[in-house]
Amino acid sequence: MFGGNGMIRIRQIKVSVLENQEEKIPKKIMQLLKIKEKELVSYRIHKKSIDARNKNIILFVYEIDVEVLEEEKIIERTSSKDIFVVKETPYEFPKGNHKIERPIIVGSGPAGLFCAYMLAEAGTNPIIFERGDSMENRIQSVEKFFKENVLDPESNIQFGEGGAGTFSDGKLNTLTKDSQGRNKKVFEIFVENGAPEEILYIHNPHIGTDILRKVIVNMRKKIKSMGGDFHFRSCVTNLILEEGCIKGVEINHNQIYSSSHVVLAVGHSARDTFELLDRLGINMKPKNFAVGLRIEHPREMIDAWQYGKFASILGSASYKLTYQTKTGRGVYSFCMCPGGYVVNASSEEKRLVVNGMSNYDRKERNSNSAIVVTVTPNDFGNELFAGMKFQRKLEELAYQEGKGLIPVQLLGDFYNNKTSTAYQEIIPNTKGKTCFGNLRTILPEFVSSSIMEAMPNFSKKIKGFDREDAILLGVETRTSSPIVIVRNEDLESSIKGLYPCGEGAGYAGGITTASVDGIKVAEKIVLSHDKI
Repeated sequence: MFGGNGMIRIRQIKVSVLENQEEKIPKKIMQLLKIKEKELVSYRIHKKSIDARNKNIILFVYEIDVEVLEEEKIIERTSSKDIFVVKETPYEFPKGNHKIERPIIVGSGPAGLFCAYMLAEAGTNPIIFERGDSMENRIQSVEKFFKENVLDPESNIQFGEGGAGTFSDGKLNTLTKDSQGRNKKVFEIFVENGAPEEILYIHNPHIGTDILRKVIVNMRKKIKSMGGDFHFRSCVTNLILEEGCIKGVEINHNQIYSSSHVVLAVGHSARDTFELLDRLGINMKPKNFAVGLRIEHPREMIDAWQYGKFASILGSASYKLTYQTKTGRGVYSFCMCPGGYVVNASSEEKRLVVNGMSNYDRKERNSNSAIVVTVTPNDFGNELFAGMKFQRKLEELAYQEGKGLIPVQLLGDFYNNKTSTAYQEIIPNTKGKTCFGNLRTILPEFVSSSIMEAMPNFSKKIKGFDREDAILLGVETRTSSPIVIVRNEDLESSIKGLYPCGEGAGYAGGITTASVDGIKVAEKIVLSHDKI
């Protein structure tokens, strides 16, 4: 068992993927520490990744935390920089004033959900308002949309319990360093609520949409058991302000709920909420984002590129591609979904947007990712909502080109600027109906030309990436929020007590960073009264 005391960490333990890991790891530990079996008390995996640089010998690479007898003597006799003592301090929620007026959380995506979780655990009894449905009802409305193409603007891929990330791959990778231990706390909460334990240590962890849906429901039940309340189909239609302070929210144009702490975790697609904030004079500014298309390849092709003959052992492979055009514009893969689907992720009538989704096993026939191009106010204008209008215009064109369905095109036809008429080897794997179209008519020319310039470069990294029968699907516009709701060092907006939070507010980029931002806001709320 591991407590809060020190332990020995060993890096760079390499084991062939063909070997029995449970047998080989303890032998490697004893060999590196020069100890006998009776001196090894216990061990646990801290990190696990794959070294696939040599396709003939693919290795698992581990960092292992070890508990041993006579730790000091063992450390004294080792000179390896990959063997050292570590002390991990578990995350601690601040000891602030938890006897505060019930906070209100607007939105139940990862930012709102983790903010509510921590506040509920602290005894503040938060109230969560979600414009969409509970998970159980949301799944029904989304499946109906996929089959019948009948959109529910309030409950769809973007809106509803769990947020947009629920109908995705459930990727948890992040580049953000957090010395406070919040990242690990997020993963631990996920595991406590049903996520696979391996997310605590594997490189590029994911949960999968099928498991994540169950985890979200378990988190809701846990929050309710700790005193939180959930209200679904409850859209914030106004904020109650008084002398520069938040006093409460209006729900569905007819109910007022009072609170001096309101968290705005509304997600990147809450365009009507952004317009409301602007009318109320809340400080916001435009930001860069990216737009482009989804691309599908056979999963076996991607897996073979990454893992060679070991693909059947290691499962579905990921990739990350980047390129800078001759004009200096960035093109990159985004939200890569191994063995998954491309989904119709629309949230507004007569506008169409796509996203990617994978189940935990990632065993569907195609792998997909977005290939997107960076856009800035220089492209769409400096007015606050110019980026949002830019997104909407592309989505309207996509809806028109696909006649209400997902427009698809073979890559070779995209280069030739003509509508596809038949598939070749690759058949789209989608949630939502498709229609052949010419995606060049949707995208600005600088976006299309940037993608076409990047594809041969990507094919140098992944052979066949630019094959003519690769499937393109459009349009991908919701890579991140087009605005930032400005906040101060206490994470408050220009209105005291109003906390912009997560991806929609411009402070996160994915499930993990949004969840961490929710925890940060919860910390600030319980500490806020200490400053009065």
